[in-house]
Amino acid sequence: MDIGSDVPPLTPAGRRIVDAAEELFYERGITAVGVDLVAGHSGVTKRTLYNRFGSKDNLVAAYLAERDRRWRSAVHAAVDASGSAEEAVTAPFEALRSWTARYTRGCAFLNALAELPDPQHPGHRVAAEQKRWLLGLFEELATAAGCHGPATLATRLFVLHEGAVATAPLSLGTVAAAGDLARALVRAAVRR
Repeated sequence: MDIGSDVPPLTPAGRRIVDAAEELFYERGITAVGVDLVAGHSGVTKRTLYNRFGSKDNLVAAYLAERDRRWRSAVHAAVDASGSAEEAVTAPFEALRSWTARYTRGCAFLNALAELPDPQHPGHRVAAEQKRWLLGLFEELATAAGCHGPATLATRLFVLHEGAVATAPLSLGTVAAAGDLARALVRAAVRR
């Protein structure tokens, strides 16, 4: 699934709306923020917001799709910077290290899944697809590195990654610890 592929390119006003929505939804929560606040914060009328996105639900999906695009780009850059196929398997943990330094209120996708439990909500679908993508990427990278049991390893890395994401706001060093553990899991899977 290509996140946001059915959304036309953003106009300057559309970009301001998505940027305002991201700031507000991430800082205050999706359900706590209304379209009046997003429109005011972005400097557009509510009519412009609705003309561009049609509904708050679609705006939430656009915000999450844009964030997902940036996250995937960061992960792919970390994979590309890896020195070996084995290192590439844990590249998402390296991307997470810099990502969580910038975004300190936890995972926008986990937050969205908690706030939007209906699987038919467009924002829920974007967030769920982002998680499925990461799990699939771990398996793809583990397979390319010749790891034993790539599907099982991918699930373990995914759970470890999501635990690090969920606990990152506690400032307990879990992101670094998860990266270390991930590298140990990959080394063990390569040696088998």
